[in-house]
Amino acid sequence: MSLIRIENVTMKYEDVMIFRDIYFRVTKGERIGLIGRNGAGKSTVFKMIMGSELPTAGKVEVDPLAKISYFSQFSELHGSLSVQQELELCFEQVGLIERELSEVGEKLGLVTDDGEMDSLLSRQAELFEQMEHLNGWNVSVEIDTVLSKLGFDDRSRNQPVDELSGGWRNRAALAKILIEVPDVVLLDEPTNFLDIEGIEWLEQWLHRFNGAMILVSHDRQFIDRVVTRTIEIENYHFQEYEGNYTDYIQKKKMRKKVLDRQFEWEEELLIMESEAIDTRAQKKSPKDRLSRKLADMKKRIEPHPVNVLITDIYEGLRFPDRLCEVKSIGQTYDGRSIFQSISFDIQKEDRLAIVGPNGSGKSTLIKVLTGQEKPDSGEVIWERGVSYAYFNRMWDELDLKDTVSHAVNTAGLGLNATRKKVSKFLTMLQFSEIDLSKVIGNLSGGQQARVALAKCLLSGAAVIILDEPTNHLDLTSIQVMEQALIHFPGAVITVSHDRFFIDKIATRLLTFDPILGISEQRL
Repeated sequence: MSLIRIENVTMKYEDVMIFRDIYFRVTKGERIGLIGRNGAGKSTVFKMIMGSELPTAGKVEVDPLAKISYFSQFSELHGSLSVQQELELCFEQVGLIERELSEVGEKLGLVTDDGEMDSLLSRQAELFEQMEHLNGWNVSVEIDTVLSKLGFDDRSRNQPVDELSGGWRNRAALAKILIEVPDVVLLDEPTNFLDIEGIEWLEQWLHRFNGAMILVSHDRQFIDRVVTRTIEIENYHFQEYEGNYTDYIQKKKMRKKVLDRQFEWEEELLIMESEAIDTRAQKKSPKDRLSRKLADMKKRIEPHPVNVLITDIYEGLRFPDRLCEVKSIGQTYDGRSIFQSISFDIQKEDRLAIVGPNGSGKSTLIKVLTGQEKPDSGEVIWERGVSYAYFNRMWDELDLKDTVSHAVNTAGLGLNATRKKVSKFLTMLQFSEIDLSKVIGNLSGGQQARVALAKCLLSGAAVIILDEPTNHLDLTSIQVMEQALIHFPGAVITVSHDRFFIDKIATRLLTFDPILGISEQRL
């Protein structure tokens, strides 16, 4: 039986088409990955399922008995209760039983009447049976496990929710959904703000989960491990692929080849039709002309245009071999040591990925490298003339009154590269011609992140520094960023929990481990 049915749904915002005549069903136990470029309508699908938005046409039906929980990357808990108390409220019935059991236990220690004793023992047996039915004995363990795996320590789990940062309130909202165990979970970027250990635990939780799941995520390895059916929103329609992200890539590639072959035959037919029309005016034979046109058409198909453009833009960059040296730095907060005696250097073409659990000091190290904080000991020495581009700072410092095109074309490599090249690069980051003239302040958060990314990649600096960059980008933008970083002739330093991203670009790992300490590994 279907838990969710979307039938012949069309969605428009004023005159803007989001999707048209889409159809799909969700049954118990399904694991669906929903992918597509920013603005394709992924979050809109979730809002329609939750009933917060109505389709322009068609119908969305949800089983009235199904419990559906929606987690958004913008979900946050609020209130004066602690995270621990919020989760305990999910087991209110268990709490009532525990309190009554305690009361019955106290009375059993005082009662002398045999009849009253039998009555209390009978009630105690009933309460034990209810606890078994509700799996109440394991509640405290479940809450502790969820909070621990999502990174909550004793202090943060007992703080009032309103005193937590937005990222921690976001994690608290995810914890509450996992504890509630609904029939369907709608997960929109659930891995944002989680470290690798937390992501791996969430994968295991989803494997044990008996309900259905629809997932929107930019984390390709996470999608690969938890999804069994992939739906891509493409050209206003749903295109379904059985299997996970790897299966989707392979099957889409095959599908594209079929479409390309169809297009090639259509192109040949058009050329022949054109030849027939132009025969009287042309001196050359149709056969010669056709052969030449087909050859020209094949020449126009350039392999890997992303890489061709990127290497062309980076062609003139020259950097010294040695860029930066970190000498025995240490940092403490409130008397607590964050890290001590870290030493490493950054050479041209290094791709250093900094990994480890949340709170281990990764972002603190970035702040020290970028001069936001001074280390308590040691020093960071940048070679003379070497500059760095810090993605997160560039995002914070965007001029909201500037346009996309002007912001990118008037700094760094944008000054020397032709406007055509820069526009092509922005097109690969999914900016249309209309987008280029838009004011940055009117863009969405994801679009602003892409402007900052473009400025960072085209900065001309010797070192590019990125702190969790994939949190803010969609899959297409991440793929363009990866290709740019691979071909960049300088060095890259990144903090990331995205395992696919790390595997693709990293040449060195700096691992923060709470038990083993800090270690470096060349890949």
